[in-house]
Amino acid sequence: MALRFYIPSPPVNGFHIGPAYIHFYGLMYVVGITLAILITQRRWKAMGGDPGLVGDVALWAVPAGIVGGRIYFDLTTPKYIPHHWYGVFAVWDGGLGIWGGIALAAVVGAWRVRRSGASVTLFMNAVAPALLVAQAVGRVGNYFNQELFGGPSTLPWALHISYFFRPAGYKQYQTFHPTFLYEFIFDLLWAAILVWLGHHRNIKPPGLFALYVAGYSAFRIFEEALRVDPSEHFLGLRLNMYVASVLTIVGVVWFIYSQRRGRPAAELRARPDSEGADADPLAGGVAEPRAAEPGPADPGPADPGPAESTSAGSSEAARAADTA
Repeated sequence: MALRFYIPSPPVNGFHIGPAYIHFYGLMYVVGITLAILITQRRWKAMGGDPGLVGDVALWAVPAGIVGGRIYFDLTTPKYIPHHWYGVFAVWDGGLGIWGGIALAAVVGAWRVRRSGASVTLFMNAVAPALLVAQAVGRVGNYFNQELFGGPSTLPWALHISYFFRPAGYKQYQTFHPTFLYEFIFDLLWAAILVWLGHHRNIKPPGLFALYVAGYSAFRIFEEALRVDPSEHFLGLRLNMYVASVLTIVGVVWFIYSQRRGRPAAELRARPDSEGADADPLAGGVAEPRAAEPGPADPGPADPGPAESTSAGSSEAARAADTA
């Protein structure tokens, strides 16, 4: 018999720490978000920005992204919400729509960046590759949940899916396309391309973020064509296929518009405009000496005599030497 190769199913989807059960899906998202913050801090600092702003944005945008992702899932796939009173909130069982998460996180993040006085579009360029890294790590969590797989496959890298997780109509098959793995590879590759473009091409902000939207959405068209896991359908196609198609067009148009009408990165500020830089050494300026304003005429003391004048002159000279 020929030896058959495949990626095995994970035996568990989490582990216990005392009474708490830690799901690998949630853990991977924590790791991915942490990496995204670190990468964005490094890129934002290289652009002249304050790395502390990244932490502030993440503090608001990450919860918003989780809420937005879950809302998107609940609205677009209501039949697949777990049948518990807390089902609509059960993010640990999967069910985070990436587009809903990115959309709400982007709105909240832009609000925080604008509040700080820094350039929103420049920040979007900084965060784009980091988002792809976070999404790649998050896809590892899908592996542990045995979800986001494609149709039946006998390729050497096919993924074995346990019987319980196979959708209706596919129970007789054992191995499937590991679409989570395809996306993992693409996300990291596209992130590297965006970084390269940022260093070697004059991409006007938020051009890199627009390319992130266009590139990732275009890949999702391919991925959605392979996937057989449960999803809402419209006119015979998965709902996410339509969303991916629209966002691919939006991303391309956005990129073209930003390159024709946008401002170069050199004209944008990663830090807020400094007011009164001449009086604030932290703003990078040097305090300029101000000439004394003439006051009302002062008649001064009466002219001294010869001895008194010599003594006064010596005293002024001494004071000048001390000051110097």
